Amino acid sequence: MYGELIPVGGGDPIPLLKKTLLVGRRESCDIVLRFSNVSAHHCHLIVNGGYWYIRDQNSRNGIKVNGVRVQEKRLDPNDTISIARHKYKVQYSPAELGAVGPPPPEASEVQNIMGTGLLERAGLQHRQITRSNRPNPDDEPDRYDVNNDKPGQLNTRRNKPI
Repeated sequence: MYGELIPVGGGDPIPLLKKTLLVGRRESCDIVLRFSNVSAHHCHLIVNGGYWYIRDQNSRNGIKVNGVRVQEKRLDPNDTISIARHKYKVQYSPAELGAVGPPPPEASEVQNIMGTGLLERAGLQHRQITRSNRPNPDDEPDRYDVNNDKPGQLNTRRNKPI
């Protein structure tokens, strides 16, 4: 057994017997919920990396995790899921399912990371250079080499005497 769904408000626990489960109203589903507001193929429960994930199958009444409607989400132990309006507490042990280290990031976090540039993630904004904000060579400070004793070190870049 890979965990169980415990109905909130009482009822028999539903064992999670496989690593991929289809939940719905049809008899062909792995977990059959005989309620009129549950779709025929409502959602999938999947174990990946030692954690359970839930994914909506375009159901009419959707799924919620801890009261928030989602399309797909990682389920942590003791999370509450709502399938249509039926609530269940998810109980399992990630370590027993093979999880190592901290939980993986949420899919939305990964998409946010992949949607931004490295400079932006590091807090460095990349500046677009246009004619209006292009640096003026006359505004740059004079440069000289402190180790060079040759004359003419204090001339500007255009070799104009000071």
